[in-house]
Amino acid sequence: MAAALLFRDYQRTGNMEPVMNRSTSVVYPSPAPKKQGFGLPKSSSSRQHSGLDTVVQPRELVASLDPKSIENTETNHFIVVHGGGFGAWCWYKSMSLLLDGGFKVDAVDLTGSGIHSSDTNTITSLAQYVKPLTELLEKLEDGKKVILVGHDFGGVCISYVMELFPTKIAKAIFVAATMLASGQSTLDLFSKQIGPNDLMQQAQVFLYANGKDHPPTAIDHNKELVKDLFFNQSPSKDVALASVSMRPIPFAPLMEKLSLSDENYGSIRRFYVVTLEDQAFSALLQESMIDSNPPEQVFRIKGSDHSPFFSRPQALHKFLVEIAQIPPK
Repeated sequence: MAAALLFRDYQRTGNMEPVMNRSTSVVYPSPAPKKQGFGLPKSSSSRQHSGLDTVVQPRELVASLDPKSIENTETNHFIVVHGGGFGAWCWYKSMSLLLDGGFKVDAVDLTGSGIHSSDTNTITSLAQYVKPLTELLEKLEDGKKVILVGHDFGGVCISYVMELFPTKIAKAIFVAATMLASGQSTLDLFSKQIGPNDLMQQAQVFLYANGKDHPPTAIDHNKELVKDLFFNQSPSKDVALASVSMRPIPFAPLMEKLSLSDENYGSIRRFYVVTLEDQAFSALLQESMIDSNPPEQVFRIKGSDHSPFFSRPQALHKFLVEIAQIPPK
């Protein structure tokens, strides 16, 4: 999460009262998938080689796709993982499109996110934060695989479980997401690879549930600035939804270094979706992560802000389906 940029200056940053809210459910499962759906003819992007990528224009519509059975895909089960401050709610458009296409989708609220009952300020580790996701994968039927999709800090979360459950994950898709190398933390990535983000600094506020003489426990956002930061290309109704749904981001997981092995994490096929009009994770930052930790294939969405599930849902859907239909090696 880009909030890590501010750590060096947190003692000079104003604070606000910790937010405590909500309760109950953490996973939003889909109904039983339909037999038929929207498939995608293979584009040249599916025949990957070094440096090859695909760009979707802002007005490219899913309506142009031909109906096709999804029964021959490696798996038709997606698990979508939100980013820092977001919740399962942010995937409602993508879930609807995937369900209409015959896929199965689970959207998870990570600990202290969405309607999960935990107070964000009490989260002290990445393992605690991703527990709803690990529990979901633990319950997955033997022999079944899923496609993981992570947005923003959700990229770190899916990387963490890729190391734990390599045999249960067919593919991993990073959507404008933090994609770390082994031994790296989110704080390491953002403090070293990009300079100060003025808009981010204005939008974010540290929370100190343990007092100002201790490290921050969470980071919240100025609701007046989230549109320009995360949703600069998104419809107003989605901005309104986010403004009443976003919650603080736990700080401790941002500082935690990942331990990723070639045998587990490295055995899973990775794909990256770049958002080209992103004011939170610049395209330059996303390309830097791709260069440092190359995935199998890169896709780019023109006209997308940091939240393509709001601003360019059909273009994002096109890529999700295309990746799902790439045959096993």
